[in-house]
Amino acid sequence: MTRAALKLQNAGADFIVICANTAHKVVPQMEAGLQIPVLHIAQVAAEVLRERGIKRVALLGTAYTLHEDFITGRLAEAGIKVLLPEEPDIDILQRIIYEELCQGQVREKSKAECLRMMAYLKEAGAQGVLLGCTELDLLLKPADVALPLLDSTAMHAERAATLALGML
Repeated sequence: MTRAALKLQNAGADFIVICANTAHKVVPQMEAGLQIPVLHIAQVAAEVLRERGIKRVALLGTAYTLHEDFITGRLAEAGIKVLLPEEPDIDILQRIIYEELCQGQVREKSKAECLRMMAYLKEAGAQGVLLGCTELDLLLKPADVALPLLDSTAMHAERAATLALGML
């Protein structure tokens, strides 16, 4: 990914956008070799969450995204408390994402599982739900949830477009 980012930098890019949450795991290694910034998906999410007054957010995503701190750490640094599903539910999410959604399968049973997780996290104090995986918006829509549902991928793409248009 760093080689690709360097090619973009050398071609005149003003910044780099990675269109997947889990891939942000390698941003520190990329940044070390670049002279242009990487627009980090968690930084964009944190800014939007703060703008909306959300201080405690439920995060749904791959096991890597939930277990490691490349997303949760950045949110925490921005003053956002991150609430995660319980460990058995993280395994369920991982299965839903990789064995269903990545295969183009959208199942009502899996949607019900995610809604159950979100209800639990709401009870635990979540003020919103952050979809920290590009595939989850195939399964979950804002109308399905009693809390604000924020799609990190959509927010990231919108911010990237706004920045790019502002740099023309």
